[in-house]
Amino acid sequence: MSENAILEVDGKRYEFPVLRGTENEIAIDLKTLRSVTNGIITLDPGYKNTGACKSAITFLDGEKGILRYRGYSIESLAEKSNFLEVAYLVIFGELPTAAQFKKFDDDIKAHSLLNEEMKNIINGFPKVAHPMGMLSSLTSALTAFNPITVNVHSEKDLYNAIVKLLAKFPVLAAWAHSVNQGTPLNYADNSLDYVSNIMQMMFEIPTTKYVINPIAVKALDQLLILHEDHEQNCSTSTVRIVGSSEAGLFASISAGVSALWGRLHGGANQAVIEMLEAIQKDGGDVDKFILKAKDPNDPFRLMGFGHRVYKNFDPRAKIIKAAADELLAELNINDPALKIAKHLEEVALKDEYFVSRKLYPNVDFYSGIIYKALGIPSEMFTVMFAIGRLPGWIAQWKEMRLGGEPIGRPRQLYVGHTERDFKAIETRK
Repeated sequence: MSENAILEVDGKRYEFPVLRGTENEIAIDLKTLRSVTNGIITLDPGYKNTGACKSAITFLDGEKGILRYRGYSIESLAEKSNFLEVAYLVIFGELPTAAQFKKFDDDIKAHSLLNEEMKNIINGFPKVAHPMGMLSSLTSALTAFNPITVNVHSEKDLYNAIVKLLAKFPVLAAWAHSVNQGTPLNYADNSLDYVSNIMQMMFEIPTTKYVINPIAVKALDQLLILHEDHEQNCSTSTVRIVGSSEAGLFASISAGVSALWGRLHGGANQAVIEMLEAIQKDGGDVDKFILKAKDPNDPFRLMGFGHRVYKNFDPRAKIIKAAADELLAELNINDPALKIAKHLEEVALKDEYFVSRKLYPNVDFYSGIIYKALGIPSEMFTVMFAIGRLPGWIAQWKEMRLGGEPIGRPRQLYVGHTERDFKAIETRK
């Protein structure tokens, strides 16, 4: 039996279908709203109550603290899988067989070299350029070396574009880091796994062999898994809406990088470290800043606590907290900022003010701690987030294009002047 929602405006009644997702989520289908009501629209700033698409990639229940990729819980994937295997799942819909995974891994490695002319572009950036700006520009520049538009209806062409991007994106990220550090540009080492390769490209210098720590790799691998997709957030929606114009994969992902750059989105983990360093510089009195956070008249806010979507504990934070604890114990780092972080965490998990408001440490809090422990500078934090989110962006772009979604075109409620007469410049006051 079909369900309908009834809307009454100016004494007229309109009926719209009610749709249910596979997890029993409910949506009112308003795609005919303007046509049947002669121009009425909904107003939803920030699209907090608007579903822009149907998607089979990620299920998120913020009230219950649930996150699943393609039906698999984030807990099981983080424990039993690895970043590249989960990337295959997110992009293609199923976990790969051993043969499929080997081919996927081999194909990515086969495309890891960048055209040498890319160096002309990256050498044009000053050392002080932000790595996210470089990454967005360099990702867009890939279109110059792959000028033919991807035929999304060719399984082979689409697959090749996907593995090329997965192969080259971390190289571009590492090169952006090298520009900031003033170190040589490293190439991928095809004897290493995907995540170990990222660390090698970022940290190896010609004078010293970089020794890969398996616990560090495990922590980074888990962190990247947790970031692979997160439903229709700002950057993902950007990728989909740019791609809806039939812009190519590389251009659409470049737009996603730019959206992620914002402090309210991917920049949150950098803000956590900046907060910790500010507390340290002030003398390290955590209790003082806890009181400031509780004071409604004080503009100070604790970064990395609470979440816009999760009204309970962020399930990703539970996983990465254990990885952070293991990493800090393994590396035995004596960093005052990290000690402040542990103190803040202990207080927030016990203090009634934070517990009652469910202001638990979120994934950004722990990811900042892990990146800092790994020696990754704060300006690179969002770049690492982008590497993790890349498979999700690809999957969402692919789903949108193959689903034949129309070009994105939000409406507006006009609140400006009504029609006015033009006045000659000499008569204006």
